[in-house]
Amino acid sequence: MSSTRTGVKRTRRRPRPKSATVSAPVAGPSSSRTSATSSTVEASHPYRLRRKSRVGLQQPASGTQSDHDSDVGLPVRQPKRSRLSIPEQDHGPLISWLQEEVPDEVLLKIMSYLKEKDLCRAAQVCKRWNTLTNDPTIWKNLYTAVFEYTQPMMHPEHGKFYFVKPEEYNCPNPWKDSFRQLYKGVHVKPGYAEHYHNNADRYKGREHMLYYDTIEDAMGGVNECHHEGLIFVHSGIYQDEWIYVESPVTIIGAAPGKVAEHVVIENTRDSSIVFMEGCEDAFVGFMTIRFSPEDSSATHHHAHHAVEINTNCRPIISNCIIRSSSTVGSAVCVTGSGAQPTIRNCNISDCENVGLYVTDHAQGFVEDCEISGNALAGIWVKNYANPIMRRNHIHHGRDVGVFTFEKGMGYFEQCNIHHNRIAGFEVKAGANPTVVNCEIHHGQTGGIYVHEKGRGQFIDNKIHSNQFAGIWVTSHSDPTIRGNSIFNGRQGGVYIFGDGRGLIEENDIYGNQLAGIQIRTNSNPIVRRNRIHDGQHGGIYVHEKGQGIIEENEVHSNTLAGVWVTTGSTPVLRKNRIHSGKQVGVYFYDNGHGTLEENDIYNHMYSGVQIRTGSNPLIKKNKIWGGQNGGILVYNSGLGILEENEIFDNAMAGIWIKTDSNPTLRRNKIHDGRDGGICIFNGGRGVLEENDIFRNAQAGILISTNSHPTLRKNRIFDGFAAGVEITNNASATLEHNQIFNNKFAGLCLATGVKPVMKDNHIFDNKDAIAKAVARGQCLYKISSYTSYPMHDFYRCSTCNTTERNAICVNCIRKCHRGHQVEFIRHDRFFCDCGAGTLSNSCTFAGEPTRNTDSVYNSAQPEESDTA
Repeated sequence: MSSTRTGVKRTRRRPRPKSATVSAPVAGPSSSRTSATSSTVEASHPYRLRRKSRVGLQQPASGTQSDHDSDVGLPVRQPKRSRLSIPEQDHGPLISWLQEEVPDEVLLKIMSYLKEKDLCRAAQVCKRWNTLTNDPTIWKNLYTAVFEYTQPMMHPEHGKFYFVKPEEYNCPNPWKDSFRQLYKGVHVKPGYAEHYHNNADRYKGREHMLYYDTIEDAMGGVNECHHEGLIFVHSGIYQDEWIYVESPVTIIGAAPGKVAEHVVIENTRDSSIVFMEGCEDAFVGFMTIRFSPEDSSATHHHAHHAVEINTNCRPIISNCIIRSSSTVGSAVCVTGSGAQPTIRNCNISDCENVGLYVTDHAQGFVEDCEISGNALAGIWVKNYANPIMRRNHIHHGRDVGVFTFEKGMGYFEQCNIHHNRIAGFEVKAGANPTVVNCEIHHGQTGGIYVHEKGRGQFIDNKIHSNQFAGIWVTSHSDPTIRGNSIFNGRQGGVYIFGDGRGLIEENDIYGNQLAGIQIRTNSNPIVRRNRIHDGQHGGIYVHEKGQGIIEENEVHSNTLAGVWVTTGSTPVLRKNRIHSGKQVGVYFYDNGHGTLEENDIYNHMYSGVQIRTGSNPLIKKNKIWGGQNGGILVYNSGLGILEENEIFDNAMAGIWIKTDSNPTLRRNKIHDGRDGGICIFNGGRGVLEENDIFRNAQAGILISTNSHPTLRKNRIFDGFAAGVEITNNASATLEHNQIFNNKFAGLCLATGVKPVMKDNHIFDNKDAIAKAVARGQCLYKISSYTSYPMHDFYRCSTCNTTERNAICVNCIRKCHRGHQVEFIRHDRFFCDCGAGTLSNSCTFAGEPTRNTDSVYNSAQPEESDTA
């Protein structure tokens, strides 16, 4: 349909007065009035703006003062010079009456019939009229008749439009302010141009206000006549118009209520709105823009979109609803160098392909948008495109939330990305986005997926409650993951596999159902200064030839091991704090290797470190303490080199070596244990050299049950039991050791034990056992039930002792004199007679204690399971 302009010729506009608030007094005598009437009217209306007469009497001119005025003697106004051209003697009293006496309600009713220009002229008559003509109700009615908005829309500068609530606006009349800011626009209102033309008298004073039937014609009109390039598109569906924006026009919807829902631009054959070079900073806002092809799968529609922004365009798109039902093209496409739109407060949802597609070096700003329910990604960024996206809500997509690929970039800040069917954010094929302060959660697979040499910076985000891992890194990808909170995942926190790399730094990773960080299949990340805690599984899990540098992390309070290393993996763990776990601190098993260096490992329910089944780590310069099941446990053919560690204050032995294990212990300090220093049994071996072993509650080194270690150049001293004890068919090679100042003895050998000895120095031990025997004391007096001195022990058939009971030689001589007794062997035991566990009381008056088997073979350490 062709457009029709109004036929009234445009004339030069008169210059406005400099101020619309200056009053215009009119000459002539004041009308007479009673004070009662005046006070009643003024009190009944909120304005109360009538003039008060000046104090003093006017000198009457002959023939001009009425008898009534003379009788009453009212104060009168001094005559002022009239600004009107009406003869004073004819109309002065009438004008004064209009200004002074007509009630506010009447004037407001009269003024409600005026148009905007007449109201502005009336405002210059006097102060009272100035106030009345600024009545918000008058201007609201004018405003809604022209623009249809139910709230004032402010337009303080180019490209900025927003609604305000009148009661919260900081000026008394927001309707008038908005009218003034929007006044110069033209209008698209189908059929209204003819109506406007046919009723010219009704719209007198609005000759400049142009109406068109189509958007295309309006754009042509503003390009010819300028009109500040402002086009208001009123309620309706505008279908299959060719809207190519090649100049800096402003196209904005105008309708009541939710404006964008009432103004619809739709195309079924081509892109609905296309921004071309030359549009500069054009503006489109407050409307629905749809691309609805009849054949949504036609391949030629891959180049058609609801909104298309091309090279060197910088439009602003605001408060729009944007839809596309095409299965082969996006709703919004930004393409080409220099394309730099600003898209804000838009809803890009329920599209049958991609929501927003940014490609080919394009940039731009996307802010405060709602992007949801799209069939493919909510946002695609590709081929060096680098947009800035802030505060967007990207959710419930039928694919991934944000997809950057083929060297796409972008800066994403404070976005809320959730409930997408695949990952919330995917990075692929050399893409390198920056994601800051976003919340990525409740993804139906993972939170962030970086693969195929993807990169990216993920900083200070909240990543939580995802179905799989919070972050996946694979296939030679190398992202930076810093300062994020990654928590409550239904699988792991960060999962790095398939030759993945990356810097994982200063993150808070907790409450995940699998490992906080998992590294596998030749992956080699840097993991440092993270907090990995309170997981329902382990802290860090390195397996299947995983590698990595893991340093300065705090790993604590996890349900399983703090760190697991297995199946050929070789990570370097350095300067970490691994503590308060519900099982093991660091667990090497099934050929797990690597380096454990300068870590603090403490307060675990099991051992601080466990090594088993062919694992061969280097464990160096660590502090390992507070383990409820010992410091280090090496078992089931475990190996390892343990050097320069400090191992102390563990509830059981500082180091356990058992079941065919063969580690090397060199230059360690093993002290102040609540049990023994080193316990080797069940076929354990190992080389122990140059270690300092001191101040332990039990034997400095206990060797038992077919074990055969080599002890070389160690110092074993200040123990609260024996220095070295060898029992139960074990043997050992002892060379150049110093054993001194131990309580029970330096070297204690059970019956049948014959170690290989060479150049050992055993001296200054306290020999408390021999001294107690010589004094005739019960050995329980020096051991209680917590220590096991090695000496001859017996059984008493008369007292029905079992094979697990033992009686010291002095109790045999005194307490069991005349009984049927039997010498068993020279070995480790405490005296059950002195402990008060036999039927006869000990004559040495030992205090009764709990019933405990006296033959000591060291309490068994708890072994971790890989499950």
